[in-house]
Amino acid sequence: MKNVIQSVLLLAVLVSTKGAQELTYYVQVGETVTLKPPGVDSQKYVYWYFNGIEIAWRNNMGTTWTYKDSPWKDRLALSDDSLIIKNLQQEDFGIFKYECKVQSETYVKKTYKLLKLTVSVNPTAPLLPGENVALSCNAETDGHKKPEIHWLNPQGVKMRTGQLNWRATSQDNGHWTCVVKKEQESLAKVYVTVIDLSPAPLSPQYTSTSRLLTIPCSLPSYISWEQIKAKDIQELHWQFIPEPGLSPQELFSLSLEDPLTSKAGPIRGRHTVKDPKNKNLSLTINQVREEDRGNYVCALRFKNGVSLNRTVHVKVLQITSSPGTELISGQQLNLTCSLGHPLPPDLRLKWFPPEQSVLSSSSLGSDGHPTHLTIPEVGTGDGGKWRCALWQNNTELTSAEITLKIESKLSVWMLVVICSVAVIFLLLILVFILYQRRQRKMRHLGRRLCQCKNPKSKGFYRT
Repeated sequence: MKNVIQSVLLLAVLVSTKGAQELTYYVQVGETVTLKPPGVDSQKYVYWYFNGIEIAWRNNMGTTWTYKDSPWKDRLALSDDSLIIKNLQQEDFGIFKYECKVQSETYVKKTYKLLKLTVSVNPTAPLLPGENVALSCNAETDGHKKPEIHWLNPQGVKMRTGQLNWRATSQDNGHWTCVVKKEQESLAKVYVTVIDLSPAPLSPQYTSTSRLLTIPCSLPSYISWEQIKAKDIQELHWQFIPEPGLSPQELFSLSLEDPLTSKAGPIRGRHTVKDPKNKNLSLTINQVREEDRGNYVCALRFKNGVSLNRTVHVKVLQITSSPGTELISGQQLNLTCSLGHPLPPDLRLKWFPPEQSVLSSSSLGSDGHPTHLTIPEVGTGDGGKWRCALWQNNTELTSAEITLKIESKLSVWMLVVICSVAVIFLLLILVFILYQRRQRKMRHLGRRLCQCKNPKSKGFYRT
């Protein structure tokens, strides 16, 4: 009884949609297309035809069959009632019909017309910015109303026509989509490759003095080194523009023609470049200094005059101590942690004194981490490593360190030195006194005694 009711309801739906309904699909050769009928019902017998030849069916028991011989071998599949056609061939364009049978009566549900869509890009080789590129999108017509055609660029912006010609820019790299609209939309994509450097970091790169810094510059993964060479690449160039706006300085210049040769060595002596053949053009700076703050420009230059540039802004955090790093307890200490300019509102500092210091990190509090820190009288516990960290929200960007040496006012060494000096001084005084006394005694004896010129006997006589 239940099956009879389902069959009656299904018949009612089929009768209301009885008759052929045609949909047009625009597809490319080599694509996979799925033809979807309305609804799925296990009580139906489903049949698929191409140009009048049966190519697939499914019965109400769930058994399926697809055409196994050429030209459909290994290219047809059924998913529920949908027909899947893989690796579409030139001879596959035509009319497909979907039919279902209920209680021995056949109802044509839909007719699908596959028309050829062709998209192309010229040239197909990677482009440099400024080179001409053309896109073409052609849709086969069936004698009826022509479809509407437009392009979407990689950013999803609609372009007006089906044929495009323009000078390429780095923003043009990526998938371009041809949209063909008749009863429904059909999409075809083509990839335009424009050679460019990988994007530079959006925010400044933070580091601190005495660290090793690598400034990123690379070629994206979709471009090979052979493609770069084919565009007549000339050299890699790194330039440094100090703060605040001083004259640019050349850091590194490397010829990228075979063989790779350095045309100008690293002027500042601390700069090296990764292996360009691995598309890693990053610049490494050993032992960062305060004067390394500024803009670093990575440039690839080609023989036709095109130059690809990326600029990375580097900020250096540094701790300075006044009057120095070696102090005596009781002296005033001034510590400054700075990027060389006032901090923007989204950045904050946090101090980390030595563990034995009276001024602990927790005692500074959440709002007690200024750029400048003053300790009126330092103690020996303030000696050791001080660290200052730069934070943005909950992320530590970088940190700087300084080591202080603080001696007590009268250290053991100083006492030893003072005592030694005192002993030496007392000994010198004692020697001097003894010497003076002996000298006076000898003079006194000399006045009382004399030696005769012609003595009668040995000895001395009073005068």
